[in-house]
Amino acid sequence: MINKEDIAADYQIIQDEICRGLEQLDGLGAFEEEIWEREGGGGGRTRIIQNGNVLEKGGVNFSAVYGQLPKTVKKSLKVDSDDFFATGVSIVIHPNHPLVPIIHMNIRYFEMNEDVRWFGGGIDLTPHYVFEEDARFFHSHLKAVCDQYSPSFYPDFKKWADNYFFIKHRNETRGIGGIFYDRLSPATSGVEWYEIFEFSKAVGRSFVPMYSELVNRHRNTDFTDNEKQWQYQRRSRYAEFNLVYDAGTRFGLETNGRIESILMSLPPQANWVYNYQPQPGSEEQKTLAFLKKGIDWV
Repeated sequence: MINKEDIAADYQIIQDEICRGLEQLDGLGAFEEEIWEREGGGGGRTRIIQNGNVLEKGGVNFSAVYGQLPKTVKKSLKVDSDDFFATGVSIVIHPNHPLVPIIHMNIRYFEMNEDVRWFGGGIDLTPHYVFEEDARFFHSHLKAVCDQYSPSFYPDFKKWADNYFFIKHRNETRGIGGIFYDRLSPATSGVEWYEIFEFSKAVGRSFVPMYSELVNRHRNTDFTDNEKQWQYQRRSRYAEFNLVYDAGTRFGLETNGRIESILMSLPPQANWVYNYQPQPGSEEQKTLAFLKKGIDWV
């Protein structure tokens, strides 16, 4: 039987593995670590990498927190109990190269008691410029991970990601999606606890090989100032989603989490250009055309 201590311990190992992999990928940047404690119970390890060869700003954060749920969170989660435990690894990477995509990953476990507990998480890609071959690679890789555990995981979680990572006030998706899942348990999935935990770890361990491939495809390509300005413009959409819609951001703020760790997902620089309209037929316009739900990449 899995328990919360085992889950937290394995998540810390995955955090270590990912940090080593990203340092090797970048070749220059190194993670700085800050150990923090949460008032009310628990804490975490915030690890930030900045100003690398290709990784301009990124975070690979682990947390394991517990205590009393605020009433607003209880209402949002539709639970009655007060005590909670939550642990997870959360990642956002902002590259300095406009042809290298932003990537986000989160694996997490939430527990209130023996009957109320679940896994959640996902991984999604936000390219500044959408390359169809990259999108196919990314989604095919995710499908292969999901298919090891259930044939329904990829189609269900891909649709969930399309709906979740959607900027309603812009009527566009944040990027090309990926997978997203929440409240995953034997009752909701038909998969046993041990296999769900293994799936969660497999998602975590898919991060480094998948992102390394995407980074190495583009990191040495020359880019223009126009492409750099477009990168700043796309980053602004990323910031809008995280500040307005992201459930993890809200949960962290409402449970008195560490503000620097919560907002590490924001890019180092983003631009808001008033009423920007891309040139017809441009690569920027082509990218916007891909920012919609329901595209079948595999």
